[in-house]
Order: sequence, then structure tokens, then C-alpha cells
Amino acid sequence: MGLGTGLHHLLNHPRFSVLETLGVLMPGEVFPAFFEMEMLQRALIASVLVTVVAGLFGSYLMLRNLSLIGDGLAHVSFGGVAVGVTLGSVAPLWYALLFSSVASIVIYELQSRDIVAGDTSIAIFLTGMLAFGLVVLRLFGQGITTDIEGYLFGSLVLIDTKSLDLIVTICVIALAGLAVFHRGLLAITVDSVAARVQGLPVHLIGLWFSLTVAWVVVSMVQVIGALLVTALLVTPAATGQLVGNSFRGCMMWTQAFGLASTLLGLFLSAELNTGSGSMIALVAAMIFAIVGLLKLASSQLPAFDASLESEEAQG
Repeated sequence: MGLGTGLHHLLNHPRFSVLETLGVLMPGEVFPAFFEMEMLQRALIASVLVTVVAGLFGSYLMLRNLSLIGDGLAHVSFGGVAVGVTLGSVAPLWYALLFSSVASIVIYELQSRDIVAGDTSIAIFLTGMLAFGLVVLRLFGQGITTDIEGYLFGSLVLIDTKSLDLIVTICVIALAGLAVFHRGLLAITVDSVAARVQGLPVHLIGLWFSLTVAWVVVSMVQVIGALLVTALLVTPAATGQLVGNSFRGCMMWTQAFGLASTLLGLFLSAELNTGSGSMIALVAAMIFAIVGLLKLASSQLPAFDASLESEEAQG
């Protein structure tokens, strides 16, 4: 029994019945099925778990100005999926994991050794591997089928027992690694030179972070799609930075906005019969827009009050 299967059984245990208890409280006509049907329960568990992990790593990506890397590695993972599907694999995510892992190492080494400046290497992999996947599907596969669209834009139906096991395993490994390296990762994020002087293994931590982000991205592909990964990896973190006053505060807000985007997106997609990945991405963007407008409005109020006071004084 894998980790995902075990977690699924635990949440459905007659003694706890967590999912069924929550399902009774859920609104809507279709959405409660996510807490009752086994297939949709797997989708719900995977969605919530990858949202939590993506929020944690997304906060560090924002601080390190690497928001584009998630999008780049997601496109690389699609190239791996295309190869796996063409070869007839029943678990193409393993190919995506291999492709993304290799790409993350190459991208990190190119950047850390100043061989390629900035996000150039990410952009090259992003476009190159997406094109590679499309060409492979056209030449050796059946083109853009419904299953392929599921990997591009997210499809909760694709999350079977083996996929859930892989997703949960990746998330557990990512959380365990973050628990070990979080202090060092924060140190090199704030000041890598000072961290190196203190004797921290800057290169090792950076390589681990890049590799783990690649795994996290692969775990998100079936939930939100290779083309929409940024919606959960970056958008909630960016929204959290608008309201958080500290790094810990930003991470807590990121979790709140991420989970709100996922659950509300799943609810709306179920009730309106739309794609889950696209709806989650849309909700995340709308939350960012609303918070951003409120932030902008609040920042203008002091200046507006000051101008009124000056006019009254002159009068």
C-alpha cells in the first residue's frame, strides 16, 4: 500500500469518516461528491496536498526571483508526459519526473556557474520542451487527445491510485526536505554570500531546492495542468506578499489564499461544469486582483487625507 492509498483509507476510516463528515457540510449539488465518491476523493486529497506544498515552495521562489522556473519545469514535464504516452506507458508521470529532474539540475548549474544569465535557460527549456512534446505527439502518437489535454490543463479524472501514491510521496519528501533545509534555504535566499561565509553548503541547498521544485511541479500537473502550474506555485505567494508583514506571515497568507483558490475553484468547476485547472487558476488570479486593488486603495487613503487637510488649512 502506497502513501496516497494509506492516507485515502485513513480519511475514510469508519472511526473517523473525515471526508464524509465534511461532505455533509459542503454546499452545492455536485461539489459534495468530492467527499463521497472514491475517484473524486483522490482528486480532492491530491489537490489540497499539492496546494499546501506549492504554497511553501512558492514563497521561497518569490523571494529568490525564480517565479518563472515553475512554469519552465512544468513545460519540461509535459515533454516527459508526451514521451511516456507515445511509448504506451500507463504512468507517464514517471517520465515527467525524470525529464524535470534532469532539466532542474541543468538549469541550476547553468545559472550558478554564470554560463547563462538570468532566466534565459528557463525560457529555453520552457519553449524547447513544450515544442518537443508537441512534435513527438504529432509524429509518433495520436496528437492532442483528451488525455493529453488533461495533462496540459489539468484533469482530476486522471488521478488514479498509483498517481495519488506518487503525488503524496513527492509531497511528503518535499515537506521532509524543507523541514531539514528551511533555515539554510532562508539564509541563502536573503544573502548567499553571507551564508557561504558562515559555512553553509550553498550549492548543495540550491541544488536540492531546484530538484525538489521540479518534483513538486510534476505532482501538480494532473491537478492544474502543465500550462497553469504558476497559478498555484506563484499566484497565492504573490498575493500573500501583498498583505504579509513578515516571511512567516507571508507563508501563512499564502496557504490561506492557495487553499481558498483550490477549494473555491473545485466548487465552481463542479457546479458550473468547467475545467478544474482553469477555474482554480482563474480564482487565484481574481483573488490576487481583489487583494491588489484593496492594497492600492488603502495606500492611496493617507495621501488623499493629507491633501484634504492641506486644502482645509489653506482655506
